[in-house]
Amino acid sequence: MLRFILSFFGSIFSTITLGVAMVALTIGAVFWIYGRDLPSHESLAQYQPPTISRIYSGEGYLIDEFAKERRLFTPSHEIPDLVKQAFISAEDKNFYSHSGYDARGIAAAAIEAVQSRGENVRGASTITQQVMKNFLLSGDRRAERKIKEIILATRLEETLDKERILELYLNEIFLGQNSYGVTAAAQTYFNKTLSDLAPHEAATLAAMPKAPSDYHPVRQKDRLLARRDYVLREMRENGYISADVYEVEVAQPLRSVQNGDFEAFRTALPPRDYFTDEIRRQLTQNFGEGEFFTGGFTVRATLDHEMQAEAALALRGGLEKYDRSRGKWRGTGVQLEEAQLADETTWRAALADADVPRDIVLSGRWYPAVVLEVGSESLTVGVEHSKGTGSVPRADIKWMKGSFAENFTRGDVVLVRAEKKDGEFSHWSLRQVPEVQGGFVAMDVNSGRVLAMQGGFSYQHSVFNRATQALRQPGSSFKPFVYAAALDSGYSPATIVVDAPIEIDTPQGLWRPKNSSNKFYGPTPLRTGIEMSRNLMTIRLAQEVGMPVVAGYAERFGVYDNMGAFLANSLGAEETTLYKMVAAYAMFANGGERVQPTLVDRVQDRFGRTIYRHDDRDCVDCSDPSLAAGQAPRIVTDRERVMDPVTAYQLTSMMKGVVDRGTASSVINLPVPTAGKTGTTNDSRDVWFVGFTSNIVAGCYMGFDQPRPMGRGAYGGTMCGPVFQQFMTKAVEKFGGGPFEVPEGGHFIKIDRYTGARLPDDASGPYVVAEYFRDGAEPIFGLTYDGGFAMGSNLPLVEEVQQSGRKVTTSSGGTAVLGPKATFGTVSSGGLY
Repeated sequence: MLRFILSFFGSIFSTITLGVAMVALTIGAVFWIYGRDLPSHESLAQYQPPTISRIYSGEGYLIDEFAKERRLFTPSHEIPDLVKQAFISAEDKNFYSHSGYDARGIAAAAIEAVQSRGENVRGASTITQQVMKNFLLSGDRRAERKIKEIILATRLEETLDKERILELYLNEIFLGQNSYGVTAAAQTYFNKTLSDLAPHEAATLAAMPKAPSDYHPVRQKDRLLARRDYVLREMRENGYISADVYEVEVAQPLRSVQNGDFEAFRTALPPRDYFTDEIRRQLTQNFGEGEFFTGGFTVRATLDHEMQAEAALALRGGLEKYDRSRGKWRGTGVQLEEAQLADETTWRAALADADVPRDIVLSGRWYPAVVLEVGSESLTVGVEHSKGTGSVPRADIKWMKGSFAENFTRGDVVLVRAEKKDGEFSHWSLRQVPEVQGGFVAMDVNSGRVLAMQGGFSYQHSVFNRATQALRQPGSSFKPFVYAAALDSGYSPATIVVDAPIEIDTPQGLWRPKNSSNKFYGPTPLRTGIEMSRNLMTIRLAQEVGMPVVAGYAERFGVYDNMGAFLANSLGAEETTLYKMVAAYAMFANGGERVQPTLVDRVQDRFGRTIYRHDDRDCVDCSDPSLAAGQAPRIVTDRERVMDPVTAYQLTSMMKGVVDRGTASSVINLPVPTAGKTGTTNDSRDVWFVGFTSNIVAGCYMGFDQPRPMGRGAYGGTMCGPVFQQFMTKAVEKFGGGPFEVPEGGHFIKIDRYTGARLPDDASGPYVVAEYFRDGAEPIFGLTYDGGFAMGSNLPLVEEVQQSGRKVTTSSGGTAVLGPKATFGTVSSGGLY
């Protein structure tokens, strides 16, 4: 009997042992099968999560962010214990004790799934498992994925310590509202840093990973509140907060940015504009789009916030002035349906969704509004961010052709600005984005740092940057490069060039270039030619110097990459960008040294290492402790010289004459010496002004995006000149200015600026000008150049091709060949003012 009993229990034991062994072998086999060819968990040791790239102004203010996933990486040692404890309580209370998976949790989840017949399936994943799922596996709920997850989790626990695993989790986890990681989520929901979070706020974040879309702080407020309170109870039970703290925190209301309880973090940032978007465009070209949007760059921009605001204000004012002078109302082109106007709640919701710009500030902020009633003497409008309704009086549209009834219908979405009288609100004024567009750029003449850039009237209306992307004809603003080539080739400001009619027979037809005044002035000094923007003189001068020489100068200054040597290009017929033109003028202003324009001073990676710096000059005394207070350190530069300094000063002096008494004299009036050049193309399709003081260069361009004439009275001086004047008035107040530096190697001689004749040293009067001549190059007065053109008759181009050029002594002491004369291949049928 005893033997039977022992045999019976032995059999049972053997069966159980065999069963356990078989289960163990089966589990081992399963894990062995699924453990093969798994992704490498070791890569997580070097993992760098994609993070936000942030752009700061020159003063250090955050001005923009770029990211595919809005994440701010925070090392584990900087994440407060309170935040870690909240997530551990919500997701994995045994995190610090398990080896990657929680067997009891898995068993409980399995039992619950069986009991509910598969209707209630919960993950029971540890934080380590979630890290593996988020990084290396898919999110599907299959047994195969769960097995792989456990295998990788155990391997990861052997590779990384707990704090590193928690760091990966808290920085990678998606928490809704396009927020990845706890730091970004704290900003998104509470506009707080992690260290400022209260326990109930940390618990709110810890409630999100379960299903962010199901726990929206407004739409599913009650559900999120219940989940938050559950996390707080777990924190109390785990000993992370006391009972008293729990009672206080669980009684707190659920507050969030989305519910309007806190101001949104984004509101502290200015609206995205042309400046930061151009930085994005340039850095994605340099570093790659993926690296820029995920690399966590810290970008220090060159932008001066005050000057940027002034640039936008000045350009917008100039564009609106021209637009209103045309008297045509176009509106926004957006209209609400009649059903959307049923009541105030309905039209406000529809207006909030209207696709109209909201980034315009011009004598006050512009707001979207909807026309609710059209009367004969007024419009009734509902204005975004304004209570009730308002009115637009008939007097406000006196600039506009037509009446209210002719231009407006109920439901039209318009832009309005608040008008004040004696400091009090008076009425709403109708505004519209001008059809004409333009660009503005200002930079430091020595460093190339762009202080301000406006690429159009409104970035939200049109993201196309007309300062850097629009290719337009510069017109007469190109002429300084022709004169620079001439001055460097042996000519002087007193050289006489004939101002007389020219006719050129080309394959495209007869080309008769003319001066803007339609008059001819005979033999005239170069100075007067550029001051008064004489086209015929410029063409003859370009013919004398040779268009290949002129093209070489334009390419050396970066205006063009490969300029066509066509004669009409001497008048600015070939297209370029405002950005390139302003950078080229900076080289005139700084004495002829190369300038590389930049929007970025420095780029640092996520670890704070500088990976790009624009200014590579050597500051000799910056680390000298004995440098006296207020004494500027010596900065040594090895920049390339693109122009002889004497030539640069001569040209600057001549362009100063443009401002003092030439085509810009009626609009430019600054308290410091200023030089510049106007530009207006045929039929006023493009108008320009580029000018500079001793330290700041700025340029303006205006024209329709699809080029067409802007009408009579549209000139570079009259349209862009006032924009430059308004901006530079503020720039001079901030940055000052002084006389243009006179280089060594020259001397002054007084001449008659009308005839070019030499005058005695004691001569004075409005006709007298002191020109700067090179030492050792005694000028020849009275010699007149006509470019080889016949006076008012067709040019025999075929015969001219056979002529050889003439040799001259250059400013550097060498020789150059000027000419030969133009051929059919170097003459265009263009012609600009």
